[in-house]
Amino acid sequence: MKVVIAPDSFKGSLSSVSAAQIIANAFKSVNEKFEVLTVPVSDGGEGFVESLHFSIGGKLIESIVTGPLPYQRVKAKFLTFDSTAVIEMASASGLTLVPEGKRDPKVTTTYGVGELIKKAIELGAKQIIVGVGGSATNDGGMGMASALGYKFIGENGKRIKQGGINLLKLKDIDDSEVDERIRSVNFKVAVDVLNPLCGPSGASFVYGPQKGAKKSDLKKLDMALRKLAKVVKKKYGIDIENLPGAGAAGGLSGGLVAFCGAEIVKGIDLFLDMVKFDEKIKDAKLIITGEGKIDSQVKYGKVLTGIVEKAKRWNVPVVAITGKIEGDMLQLSRSIGLVSIFSMTNLSMTENFAMKNADKILFNTAVQIANLIEGLCLKF
Repeated sequence: MKVVIAPDSFKGSLSSVSAAQIIANAFKSVNEKFEVLTVPVSDGGEGFVESLHFSIGGKLIESIVTGPLPYQRVKAKFLTFDSTAVIEMASASGLTLVPEGKRDPKVTTTYGVGELIKKAIELGAKQIIVGVGGSATNDGGMGMASALGYKFIGENGKRIKQGGINLLKLKDIDDSEVDERIRSVNFKVAVDVLNPLCGPSGASFVYGPQKGAKKSDLKKLDMALRKLAKVVKKKYGIDIENLPGAGAAGGLSGGLVAFCGAEIVKGIDLFLDMVKFDEKIKDAKLIITGEGKIDSQVKYGKVLTGIVEKAKRWNVPVVAITGKIEGDMLQLSRSIGLVSIFSMTNLSMTENFAMKNADKILFNTAVQIANLIEGLCLKF
């Protein structure tokens, strides 16, 4: 019996690769006759590069770049294969790179993402895919573009400082010293949300608080991104203010559209196509997926929905494992199209305990599922 193991990461505790291997080991421990294929997945956030590398190979390139804080230096990796480079913005500008007490999207920057793009171009990349998600930033891609040679000019005629809040001072954009090689590169942005750049459902108001923004900061941050959109439209004729997905990663998606001519794509669909997921599941009897939390938001372009949509084409049932369920389990499973959802935790288990022991708890949960399947006398 062929079982495809395709979980997302369990944020804060397990990467998608680790989770997939744990579930696979659990099935094999129950019965060696399970034919297990592991396909760890990602929709563009943390683990995007690692998950792709696991399935398609390629070469990992390590580079020292600017972190989310302008004075910070971090190690970041991107993946190259053929003439394509895959960059995970979270590796250079991710929220986990900033200590909790210093999280502030008014000052954080995507400059390091631009440095990774420049490095990939220097290595000959003709297509660059940027996975966005898990960002610490709200600068509309100003930092990224600055690393590629764009100059953001304020009312006083001088360059403005890095950090999203400084876009309030923006008057013009000077592209006279932009690295011209970016014009010959095909850019794609893999997003997991379709929020516009500005407004009540935009980057600042929806995601600013989880990046450390105070309530009093949100209006100013939104006004700053709106100022950027206004200048971009005036100079390049590109409207990024209301573009679906432009608000992902604090507006980095919109910035990539404006300054690199990028196309915004649904991250999970792009990922599943790149790893040839259809070929891997067409003769499977079951798919096991999972992620850290399942709630009502899961149906909006998330990993589970993408996997279920693929599975339906081949009539393969999908079961999910999650660390936490928010909402009615039956209603959630039916709305997503899952056969069932298995929770790793129970009411007597603290979140802290579950996070620290996620590997053991996930293994035990997967063993229960494997035992159930075997007990139903399914043919191998």
